[in-house]
Amino acid sequence: MTEKLKIAIVGATGYTGGEMVRLLAAHPSVEIAALTSRQLAGRNIADIFPALRGILDMPLIELDMRGIAKKCDAVFLAVPHTQAIPIVAGLVREGTRVVDYSADFRLKSRTTYEHWYQSPHTESVLLSKRVYGLPELYREELMNARLVALPGCYPTGALLALAPAVKHGIIDFKQIVINSMSGVSGAGQTPTAATHFPEIADNVRAYGVTSHRHTPEIDQELSLIAGEKVNALFTPHLVPANRGILTTAAAGTLSATSPANLVAMYRRFYKDAPFVRVHEAGSYPERRCVRGSNYCDIGLAYEKRTRKLIAISAIDNLCKGAAGQAVQCMNIMFDLPEETGLLFGGLTP
Repeated sequence: MTEKLKIAIVGATGYTGGEMVRLLAAHPSVEIAALTSRQLAGRNIADIFPALRGILDMPLIELDMRGIAKKCDAVFLAVPHTQAIPIVAGLVREGTRVVDYSADFRLKSRTTYEHWYQSPHTESVLLSKRVYGLPELYREELMNARLVALPGCYPTGALLALAPAVKHGIIDFKQIVINSMSGVSGAGQTPTAATHFPEIADNVRAYGVTSHRHTPEIDQELSLIAGEKVNALFTPHLVPANRGILTTAAAGTLSATSPANLVAMYRRFYKDAPFVRVHEAGSYPERRCVRGSNYCDIGLAYEKRTRKLIAISAIDNLCKGAAGQAVQCMNIMFDLPEETGLLFGGLTP
């Protein structure tokens, strides 16, 4: 491809939108054509993110779907859940390709979406046409996608940790337990009592116990991999850190195995996945080792006493859990090398 892709970011001033700007500003095949902000239109993006001074000086504008669709090859949409549906529909109908960060198109079932998000879904046709944006599982589908529903950050870490074991049918699908620990940026920019510094500093808190909205997304994708209904027990935890997610997933195995066998199986499964790194047996991932990167690191253990698989994954929630994964999807959609702009090519986080 000789001409650069023209890209717009709708909602460019949030944490994930800002991370997308950081990555695309250094992407060799991209020209950022428009940045929108409902609240900060008229200001310069470099005033909002001072690290961009001298690198990207661009005014923020109000959203004009027709104008953006006319001049852009793709639009990244970083707006809150339940607010993306009409914008996505408008952009798709104007003919541009869309990568949506929100949860509005992740769930295949409108009924499931409306139950968990307590909001009507008015675009059932688009729900049936969207592609789930996890490249390690849906690379071929992404090549021709017009609408990509980017996975949630927790599902990204959980699904990559479990997909090989589920696909090979080595675990009991009724015994999957997932615990994740996330930095505070996963809660977004708007401060709350729970994310106020004195509340989260020196503290760890479980939240959304039995009710977190990423639960049906994890169940949906595990069920598709398994070819039968899977219900996992998922519990997220908030930790005093800015970014990163460490996930520990455990499940009973149907027969005895070993860490070496698990590592070999996972490496075969991810042999064509440039952003999944499977540790040697006895080595386990840490959040600090993936900070600012698009990698998912996975470590595996087998507990003989209880015959359980333990899969541990680490991702950066703002990168592999959001913006980096979006760039990875874009690269696939436009027939670019999957790693373009993502192998330490962005600005320093």
